[in-house]
Amino acid sequence: MKQTSYDPRWQERYADMVVTAKEALAVVQPGQRVFVGTGCGQPVELVNALVARSNELVDTEIVHLLTLGEAPYAEKELASHFSVNSFFIAANVRDIIQEGMGDYTPIFLSDIPRLFDSGRLPLDVALIQVTPPDEHGMCSLGVSVDIVKSAAENARVVIAQVNPQMPRTLGDSMLHVLDFDYLVPVDAPIIEVPAPEPGAATREIGEYVAALVEDGSTIELGIGEIPQSVLEFLKDKKELGIHTEMFTDAIIDLVESGTITGERKTLDRGRIVASFAMGTKRLYDYIDNNPVFAFHPTEYVNDPFTIAQQHKMVAINVALEVDLTGQVCADSLGSKFYSGIGGQLDFNRGAARSHGGKAIIAMPSTARGGSVSRIVCHLSPGAGVVTTRGDVHYVVTEYGVAYLHGKSVQERALALMSIAHPKYREKLLREAIEARYVRADLADFANKIVVGPKDIRTTFLLDDGTQLTVRPVHPTDEPRIRELFHNLSQQSLYTRFMSRMKWVPRKQMQEFVFIDHRNEIGIVATIPEADGEDIVAMGGYYLDHRTNRAEVAFVVRDDFQNRHIGRFLLKHLTTIARRNGIAGFTAEVLDVNKPMQYVFQNSGMKVRSQLRQGVFHYEMDFE
Repeated sequence: MKQTSYDPRWQERYADMVVTAKEALAVVQPGQRVFVGTGCGQPVELVNALVARSNELVDTEIVHLLTLGEAPYAEKELASHFSVNSFFIAANVRDIIQEGMGDYTPIFLSDIPRLFDSGRLPLDVALIQVTPPDEHGMCSLGVSVDIVKSAAENARVVIAQVNPQMPRTLGDSMLHVLDFDYLVPVDAPIIEVPAPEPGAATREIGEYVAALVEDGSTIELGIGEIPQSVLEFLKDKKELGIHTEMFTDAIIDLVESGTITGERKTLDRGRIVASFAMGTKRLYDYIDNNPVFAFHPTEYVNDPFTIAQQHKMVAINVALEVDLTGQVCADSLGSKFYSGIGGQLDFNRGAARSHGGKAIIAMPSTARGGSVSRIVCHLSPGAGVVTTRGDVHYVVTEYGVAYLHGKSVQERALALMSIAHPKYREKLLREAIEARYVRADLADFANKIVVGPKDIRTTFLLDDGTQLTVRPVHPTDEPRIRELFHNLSQQSLYTRFMSRMKWVPRKQMQEFVFIDHRNEIGIVATIPEADGEDIVAMGGYYLDHRTNRAEVAFVVRDDFQNRHIGRFLLKHLTTIARRNGIAGFTAEVLDVNKPMQYVFQNSGMKVRSQLRQGVFHYEMDFE
C-alpha cells in the first residue's frame, strides 16, 4: 500500500503554479526542443497534450532516453511537426527512426548530462513526472531519475505532471517544487511493464552468468530479458549488492530472502542503487519510501570511476552480434539502428577495473528463429561497435562461457566458436581460416569445436587444502595443455605415452582439446593463478562402439602426483561413462607404472588384467 508522504494541501499552497495540461503545453513554440521523461516515468498526459497541439507546431524536436507505452509524436503523419531524437531506441520509436524520419544520438549514458549542463544540447522545455511535494516542498522523481534530473535542472521551462501514484523514491532523487514552472495534477497509474516469461535458452544463459557471480559481488543488470533472468539463479548466493541502471520486480524476492543485502558494497553499503525502475505496481509499492533503495542520477550511477570502486563489481549486458575477434555490436542490426549504446560501456569498463570484477556480455547464440548466428566472423555491414575487442571480457550464450580478455585472436575465435550454435561452428571455422584468424591445420577439427557439458564440472580438495576445479577440456586449453606436458618429467612422459619422447607433437595436443564430448570425453584439473588457471592434470576416455567400452588414460603433473588426483579423475570419469550407458573401461599401463596399476586395482570395479610384453592390459566392468 502506497504511503501518503506529501502535503495534502499542496495544490492550495502552490495554486499559482497549478494549471491543466493544455494550459501548460501552450508554452511550447515551433522549433523548440522538448525533453520527455524516461521509461515508466513518462508523463503521458503532458505528452498527449503536446501532440494535441501538433497543428500549431512545426519542427519541434522530441528528445528522450527511452520511453515506454505510447509515443504518439512518433507517427509518420506528424513527421513535419515532431522529430524524434532518441538516446536509446525503444520499440515505440524504432520504426520511425529506422525509416529515416527520426534520429538516434549514440552516446554513453554517463555523458548525456554533460550535453545538458554544457549547453551543447540546450533544452527549451522538459516534461517530467513527479510525486506531490512534501511539507518541505520536495518532489521525488520516482521511478525515473536517470537523465531526467539533469534535464529538469537545465531546461528553460519545466512542466511537471504531479501524480500521487508515483512512488516516492529516496536518494538523490528530489527536486524542489519551486524549480518547476508549471504543475499539472494527474492521478493515474504509472506505466507498468510485466516481466516476460524467459524461454529455455534465456534461462540457460542466466544460469551460466549466475555461475560467474561470487558471494559478496555487486551487480549491474542491463536492460533486457537476459540480465533479469540471471536473478532467478542467484538464490543461493550470499551478501550480494546492487549498483545498476535499472531493475524490475525480479529483485524483490532476492531482497526479502536475504540474498541481496549490500553489506559488502564498497560504496552505498546496505543500499540498492539505481537510476530508474521498470516493473509493476508490486515493485512501485515496494520501493515507495523504502530506505533500502537509493535512486541517483545517471552521472553518478553510470560513472565508470564510481563503478570501479565497488569490490567484485559484475556488469551484465546484452549484445546483438559479436564477431570472432570480440567486437560487440549492441545498438544496430547492420545499418539499422535498433537500441542504443546505453550504459554498456560505462559498466563494462567500470567492472573491468573493479577489484575482482567481471564484465559480461550475454546473448542467445542465434536470431530470427535460429536462421542467423549472432556470433559471426565479421560484423554485418554497417553494424556499430559498442564494446571494442579491447574492452570485451566474458561472452555468454546458452552454449557456455567464452573469456576473451588478454587472449590472442585465434584463442578468441576458438572460444567464441565453441559457444556458437552447433550448426554454425563449421562455417565459422572455415571463415576464420580464410580470414587468417586461426591456423589452417585446425580445419580437421571442424566438428569438434565444443564446450563440454556443464554437469561434468566438479571440485576436489587436496590434503593440504588446495581446491582443484575439474571441468571439461575446452578448445582454448591448448596452450595450457602444452605447458602441462612441457612440465612433465621424462619418466612421466614415458609412463603416459609408453614412448621415449622429449615433447608431445602439436597435432597430438590438438587431439586432446578438440573432442566431441560424446564418443570422447576429456577433463582437466585446474588451480587458480594470476593469469587465470593452471592445468595440473588431465584425463579422458575414447569409446569403442564395437565393445561399448572406453579406453581411459590420465596424466598428472609431477609436483601433484601421489595426491589421489588420478583416483578422483577415474571415479569422475566412471560417473560420466555410466551416465552415458558405457559398460566399462579398458587401459594399457606399463609394468613400471605402479601408481596407475594401484589406481585401477583399487577402483571398486570388476578388474581383469593381463601382462604382455611389459604392458598390463586392463578391462574394468562397472557392474
